[in-house]
Amino acid sequence: MITVSFIGQKGIPVSFGGVEYHVDRLASELAKRDATVFAYVRSWYTDKKKREHNGVRLIHTPTLKTKHLDASLHSLLSSIHSIFTATDIVHYHGIGPAFFSFIPKLFGKKVVCTIHRLDWATEKWTAGARLFLKAGEFIATRIPDRTIVVSAELLAYVRKKHHATAVHISHGSESPQPAPPGLITEKHGLHGADYILFLGRLSPEKRVAWIIKAFQEAKRSGAAAGVRLVIAGGSSSTDRHVAELTELSGRDGDIIFTGYVTGREKAELLSNALIFTMPSYLEGYPIALMEAKGYGRCCLVSDIPPHCEAVEDGLDGFLFRTDDFDAYRMKLTDLLENPARAKIAGTAAREKMKALPGWDAIAEKTIAVYMELAKK
Repeated sequence: MITVSFIGQKGIPVSFGGVEYHVDRLASELAKRDATVFAYVRSWYTDKKKREHNGVRLIHTPTLKTKHLDASLHSLLSSIHSIFTATDIVHYHGIGPAFFSFIPKLFGKKVVCTIHRLDWATEKWTAGARLFLKAGEFIATRIPDRTIVVSAELLAYVRKKHHATAVHISHGSESPQPAPPGLITEKHGLHGADYILFLGRLSPEKRVAWIIKAFQEAKRSGAAAGVRLVIAGGSSSTDRHVAELTELSGRDGDIIFTGYVTGREKAELLSNALIFTMPSYLEGYPIALMEAKGYGRCCLVSDIPPHCEAVEDGLDGFLFRTDDFDAYRMKLTDLLENPARAKIAGTAAREKMKALPGWDAIAEKTIAVYMELAKK
């Protein structure tokens, strides 16, 4: 069977991060199929003592936990390490890590890269960092033996921008058993259907400020009576932005910043929210949105292409015009005033997720890519 090494993720098991969630699920499924799977991890994310997870062997390589060096240094050192192993496939995740994909390629390894999103488009990066990420994007479409994209939008982009071929393999679908409120009642005083939820990293492209402003306006109008706002996430080298969000929320006791959540707390938050919202202007194919739908939540999201792939407006969720704050505010207010509509959409979302391919099917598609390369 095939031996594959994953580079680019912060680590597994996942505690936060869409790429980490994707790699965790995919690597675990591959290990079930008798593949030998290695995942390079960062010791600040994955416990230094942990060497195995769900049959996946963990390799801790050094890094410096700074905004601009963490991912690049870890990917560089992991790439160098990979050339001295017996791995057949080196699989990169993200356009930044893919910058170093030429290293194992030079030493005869087969290389795959998954593009999760166009990271250079977010506001948090300096001009130099954006240039590096764009170079990584260029390399990701040329050096690897196969390029994978997680959305139809990214597939069209790669074809138009780089005149390159790619394989479209999205995230797997899950419909977990909802968890009744318990821990979230104890920690935050939440009882179910009494809060709006955002889940994700707190970075500018997520536009969490929009959520805070729209919620505060809904409170003033009376539409959000008895409803709170839960912002579940933390900094992604965006400490200044997080401070701005905290300042914007003021002393509003109805706005709860939980930090990153995992395990039971995360499951309860996703299970019991009245509305899940994500007004982002940039996403790849957001796993948080797919999770929320799997738990049967009503989702209100911007109409960027990845969201339009995942949500059918008015049926299993609701869309608004991406750059129109007033449109977002009005739709959020309308759902708060008509919770029955939110419940119907959430039920439809869960049923739709049940019909989509799971991670087992995603693993099979990925193995097919690996096996094709192994024969060459």
